[in-house]
Order: sequence, then structure tokens, then C-alpha cells
Amino acid sequence: MVRSMTGYGRSQQQLGGYDILLEIRSVNHRYFEFSCKTPRMYGYLEDRLKAFVQERVSRGKIQVNLYLQRLDGGDEVIAVNRAVAQGYLQALREVRAELDVDDDIALSDIARLPDVFAVRRAQEDPEAVWSLVAQVAEAAVDEFLAMRAAEGERMKADILARAQVVLGYVAKIEAAAPQTVSAYRDRLYAKLQELLGDRQIDEGRLLTEAALFADKVATDEETVRLRSHVASLEEILAGGEAVGRKLDFLVQEFNREANTIGSKCSDVAISKLVVEMKSEIEKVREQVQNIE
Repeated sequence: MVRSMTGYGRSQQQLGGYDILLEIRSVNHRYFEFSCKTPRMYGYLEDRLKAFVQERVSRGKIQVNLYLQRLDGGDEVIAVNRAVAQGYLQALREVRAELDVDDDIALSDIARLPDVFAVRRAQEDPEAVWSLVAQVAEAAVDEFLAMRAAEGERMKADILARAQVVLGYVAKIEAAAPQTVSAYRDRLYAKLQELLGDRQIDEGRLLTEAALFADKVATDEETVRLRSHVASLEEILAGGEAVGRKLDFLVQEFNREANTIGSKCSDVAISKLVVEMKSEIEKVREQVQNIE
């Protein structure tokens, strides 16, 4: 199945006491490029998400966004720094004794002092967290790949249709090529008549010149290769998923043959056909750039 490099997938699930949301999107890129945004405390998941996605995606600029929160509010715990609290209490007692003041020290007084309480992250099992995130990631990637596949099938149909248009131009060029040689021979004969007048024209020389011209402007090899390239294109599209690079190289060969035909031909009608064919090949190339 042919897949596009553009896609989007999203999954949100509540699993194991967590609310997990994962989004994945991609755009065209020559290679596999991955970036990921996670909550600060879950940065260790980025490499695992990259490996998870790369097992199923070979090309494209991939962006993953992960949102993860504990449902019970147990993400954080309050820790008491007893040593700091004891130090404050001891210092306050010493100051009270030195100043000879009669003032009770309340717990609320100590609680307001800096660093007595600290908010710390609750302990979590990284493997357990990953197993939950992986389930959500799998659902999101499935949706993402389904979108890529649907778009890829539309692109495949468009490319195949345009390849048939290219074959149509090839057939027209093949039909017009013999007429080009015949027209050249007629022009050459008329020119010789004009120059020689009543003198006899060397038919052998005329045929030789026409043959040399025919060899010079012959496009049989190029049109045969173009037909072969179209067959290869159809075969590749009917094959595996990651075919973008193969198609990219193949379309370059399409352009090479079309350019060669254009450089050989001197006929206006064929030149026009070549221009139209190259325009169609360019549209194929643009589509191929979007295929994984």
C-alpha cells in the first residue's frame, strides 16, 4: 500500500490512573526526522516514542505531542524538611532567650518559613508508565497511518492516470516522427530543385541525407524507454509501502528521456508534444515528493 508523508493521528485514554493524550502529525521530508514534546518529568519517554514510531514510519518530518497527568492528583507529594524546621526552631529559641522576650513559637510560624516544606514528584515506575503510553501511542499511530494510507491511495490513482497521459504523448510522438523525416526529405528535394534547376537530382544522395537526418532525430530509443519507465512505475506502485525514493529516481529518468527527445526534434508539433509531456511528468514528480 502506498502511503503519503502527510498525516495526523490522535488518541486520548484514561489508563492506570493516568489521563494520556498523544498527537502525531507529519509533513514531507527527504528522510526520517523526529521531534517530541512531553511534560518535563517525562522526558525519558522521548527516545522510546521515537523508536516506537520509527518501527512503522520510514520517511517524513514527524512531530509527537504527549500530555500525561495522574487522575488522583498524586503527581506530587509534600515533603517536610525536618532538619530545616528543627534549625529554625532552635534559632528562634536562642533569639527569644537572648532578647528575653516572652513569646510562644507556634507551628504556623515555622510553616511559613522558607524551605520547611518541599513539593516533590511522586515515585513512578518508568516501565509501567511507558506500557500505558505505548497503548495510547499505538492507537494514535494506527489512525495516523490510516490517514497516510488513504491519502497515498488517492495520490497513487492520480500518478497512474498521469502516467497514461504521458503514454498518450509518447504514442503521438512515435506517430509524428516518420512524418518529420518525410517532410525533411520533401523540403530537401524542393531546395535542390530550386538550386539545380533542370539538372538531374542525385536520388542516392538525397536518400543518404534523409537517412542521416532520420538517424539524428530518431527518438525510438527514448520512447521505448519511456514506455518501460511507465511499466516500472506501475510495478513499484503495486508493491510495498516505502516506495518514494524509488519513484523519485524513476521520475528523473522520465525527465531525462523527455529532454533528449526535445533536444533531438526540430518539428514544431513534436516540440509542443514534448512540452506538454514534460508538464505532465512534473505533476507526477510533485506527487512523488509526497510519497513515503
